[in-house]
Amino acid sequence: MIPTGTGAAGYTMPLPEKDEMFSTRSQMFENIVVALGGRVAEELVFGDVTTGASQDIKQATAAARTMVTRYGFSEKLGPVNYEQEDDEIFIGRDLAHTRMFGERVATQIDEEVKRIVDEAYAKATELITEHRDVLEKSAALLMEKEKLSREEFEALF
Repeated sequence: MIPTGTGAAGYTMPLPEKDEMFSTRSQMFENIVVALGGRVAEELVFGDVTTGASQDIKQATAAARTMVTRYGFSEKLGPVNYEQEDDEIFIGRDLAHTRMFGERVATQIDEEVKRIVDEAYAKATELITEHRDVLEKSAALLMEKEKLSREEFEALF
C-alpha cells in the first residue's frame, strides 16, 4: 500500500453501532484485538514487522492497562482502582510521584497488561489466519480504490 496523504500510512475507522455510555470488558478486549490486527497482518504476510503499528501497540497497551487499573477488569487483581493520579504538572513529576500500591502490585499490573495484550494478539492472529483470503481481497481492492466502506468490506466475507 502506498499512502496518499500525510500522517498515517493506513488505518481503520470503526463507526459506532449506537451511542453507548459504557464499554464492556469484552468490547474493550475486541478493540485491542482490532488495534493489533495491522501488526499481525504484517507478520503473517511479510514475515517481518515494521514501525508502522507503533501507535496501535501504544493504544492497545494503554487500553489493557486501563482495563486493569481503572475498571477492575482483571480477575487476578479484582475490582480495585489502581490508576495513578495525574495531577502533578511539572517536569520532574515522576521523581516526586508516589504510588498508592507496592512493587508486588505494580508487577502484577504489568503481568496482567501483558497477558491481555498477548491474548488479543493471539486472537488477532487466529482471525487473520482464518480469514487470510479476505485480507488479500481487501488489499487488492484498496490498491484500486484507496478506501473501503463498511458495506464493501463486509461483502468480502
